[in-house]
Amino acid sequence: MKMASCTNYVFVSLIFPVMWLSFSTQLVSGKGNKSYVEEACSVTRYRDLCIHSLASFSTSAKNSPSRWARAGVSVSLSETKSAAHYLVTLKKHRRGMQGRNKVALSDCIECFGNAIDELHKSLGVLRTLTKTTFDSEMADLKTWLSAALTDGYTCLDGFEGQKGKQVKLLQKTVSKVTHITSNALALVNKLATTGLGSLPNL
Repeated sequence: MKMASCTNYVFVSLIFPVMWLSFSTQLVSGKGNKSYVEEACSVTRYRDLCIHSLASFSTSAKNSPSRWARAGVSVSLSETKSAAHYLVTLKKHRRGMQGRNKVALSDCIECFGNAIDELHKSLGVLRTLTKTTFDSEMADLKTWLSAALTDGYTCLDGFEGQKGKQVKLLQKTVSKVTHITSNALALVNKLATTGLGSLPNL
């Protein structure tokens, strides 16, 4: 009978711990990244949505309140732009949007245009935060994000009590945007509470 090579046994005994160590490191890293986003989103109202929408930022944001705030506003801006495009398309094709709904849709488009401007300004400030003007920047951010959130609520108010497939879809789309913007505001509030120590040395 041919004996199994001892070299093979040695190779396996040496390589297996290395492979296991690599796999274990990946597991720990994955858990670490997951805990970063979970910790960041713990201050938000819509926590599950926050974790889902910001999970990809875990590696870069880690424990940085300023980076999480920037990530939150960035996602909010992207979702708001997407919703605005949807609203414009809906108006163009006029699917189920007549009478009161047609007027409300036009108001929504205007509100979302305002929200995009406010989110753009917010993201610009978050990209250039400075310790010397931190307090005033936080005040501006809270004002702009609160206004963007109000824009979403104003849009929804126009369709209150209305029925129809397109109305329901619109309400679902806009509600998601308001939830994401609410989360972004919570992350900015966390940054403001954390204070200057969360910023890199300038």
